[in-house]
Amino acid sequence: MFSVSKTEYGIFILKESGDRMKKKKVYPWWFLIIPLVFYVCFFLLPSLLGVGFSFTDWSSRSAVDGTHFVGLQNYIEIFTSDENYAAGIGHTLMFTVISNIVKLIPALLLAVMLQEGLKGKGLYRTILYLPSILPFVIIGIIFRSIFNFDHGLLNMILEGLHLEFLQQKWLSDLNVVWKSIFSVDAWRGIGYCMTIFLAGLQTIPKSLYEAAEIDGANFWQRLRYVTLPMISGAVMINLVFGITYGLKAFDIVYVLTNGGPGHATELLTTYSFQMYSTGNYGMSTAMNAVLLFITAVIGIIIVKVMSKKEVQQ
Repeated sequence: MFSVSKTEYGIFILKESGDRMKKKKVYPWWFLIIPLVFYVCFFLLPSLLGVGFSFTDWSSRSAVDGTHFVGLQNYIEIFTSDENYAAGIGHTLMFTVISNIVKLIPALLLAVMLQEGLKGKGLYRTILYLPSILPFVIIGIIFRSIFNFDHGLLNMILEGLHLEFLQQKWLSDLNVVWKSIFSVDAWRGIGYCMTIFLAGLQTIPKSLYEAAEIDGANFWQRLRYVTLPMISGAVMINLVFGITYGLKAFDIVYVLTNGGPGHATELLTTYSFQMYSTGNYGMSTAMNAVLLFITAVIGIIIVKVMSKKEVQQ
């Protein structure tokens, strides 16, 4: 555990306490300047500039006509005139919720199974984690080929097994396109979430499980009353990362469907990119500002809720 205190000379002291040793590391106040400069230059300043441009009519013609302040016009148009953007908000929220469900539940179960002494668990951990290190663009290109209706590997396998009735237009049929997207997203993300859960599971004393077994608790009871309360920190990390990822998802949908068929899989990010590609930069930055606000609010709420639960426990 670490604790921070400040001396009368304005020097911060970082204390590390433990059963084996105690250390004190002294850092001057200016030690934080370098990371602060990086944060301001590469995150805060670009974000503020983007929000500022969202109140203008910045476009591809600005070099000729100039950029003018238009107030809330872009935001009003987004929420009153643009049906595709409203649909994109719904799709983004839906993607965020379902994406976390299809990844976190299997990841938790796999982490528990691999933690309980499964033979060859090291190999299984590696195999399950490998997809998460691949770029989404490469994954999207591969699965776009696999899901191809005429020459895709999936439909060829189904045909070879004489299961032609199961063949689908995986990326162009409204009834199955989201299922295809979520399957690819789960394939890539389960291993990453599982790794975080494994890190949390390793901090649980075995004596708790032994006591639960003596009391007659089965697997699901141990999972509910012992495992989940003890790894609330890992659950919070996965939730925060998963929700922020879902709200900002772009690569997977853009490569697989480009928001199609029609606008059936349009997300806030893909639609904002389309607006930017057409030269409507002011509208695009306004859309990104809305997304930034939604992401920040939801992230803060989750952290506060999970932090309160962790303190109570």
